[in-house]
Amino acid sequence: MSESSLPRTIGRATAAAAGLGAATAVYANRVELNSFRLHRVRLPRLPGGAGAAPGPGRPLRILHISDLHMTPGQRRKQRWVADLARLRPDLVVNTGDNLGAMDAVPAVLRALGPLLEFPGVFVFGTNDYFAPRPVNPLTYLTGRKRRPSEVELPWRGMRAAFIEHGWRDATHRRLEFTAGDWRLAVTGVDDPHHGLDDHAAVAGPPNPDADLAIALTHSPEPHVLDAFAADGYRLAMAGHTHGGQVCLPGGRALVTNCGLDASRVAGLSRWTESMALHVSNGLGTSPYAPVRLFCPPSATLLEVV
Repeated sequence: MSESSLPRTIGRATAAAAGLGAATAVYANRVELNSFRLHRVRLPRLPGGAGAAPGPGRPLRILHISDLHMTPGQRRKQRWVADLARLRPDLVVNTGDNLGAMDAVPAVLRALGPLLEFPGVFVFGTNDYFAPRPVNPLTYLTGRKRRPSEVELPWRGMRAAFIEHGWRDATHRRLEFTAGDWRLAVTGVDDPHHGLDDHAAVAGPPNPDADLAIALTHSPEPHVLDAFAADGYRLAMAGHTHGGQVCLPGGRALVTNCGLDASRVAGLSRWTESMALHVSNGLGTSPYAPVRLFCPPSATLLEVV
């Protein structure tokens, strides 16, 4: 290669790289961000503790949704989530970060309205309480904890609407109720990612007569999961990670945005011998980081058998 042709070669390579980067950004924002998926997984009940005895013959169907980060204009997402009611779950579990804007409560209720007809439980994340704020989207890849804004969102009205329709707030509460044919013991903590959790308020073993004991947290921080497992809960459910949000091919996460290891960033895994963990990769993103790559948004239908 002559010296005179080298600058042209470098220029072409730079232009090609820039074009590929721009195409990837468009795909991550315009295509994958709206490529909603429904995952279906089966979970055999784990031995020991609440739910150790033979339970109902019919499986328990749990719809897990998380991290809507809803804004009013996201009509496609609202329609897709509302259509999940066709699954007719026995229980809906919502692990938080529903809001993405100050005026988003009506949009959240449009999306979740049909699901509010089914038994449901929820805990909130920090982004239910405080509005998102502008950040460099690349900051997500550093794994650094981002401080929430000080602008309070209208989460109280959203919570009141959930409860009015029959959903139960599991935040720092121990609940017992029936869903389908199953007797459930459910508890949860407030978002531990910013130190809002108070496990001591709900510590202790769940009712041993329950067919299944479920623990909820927005962020799957290991210290909270360990505490729930020690109490005797059989299934922990969380969100927050966005599945890594920007992943390598095959969905290999670069970060989890919490203390969880990357191998458990989304989906079903075994936390201990007696407690399973399901982490939703969520249905949205911060409006200031509206991209997903190799990590399409999703909800999950778990069938406990």
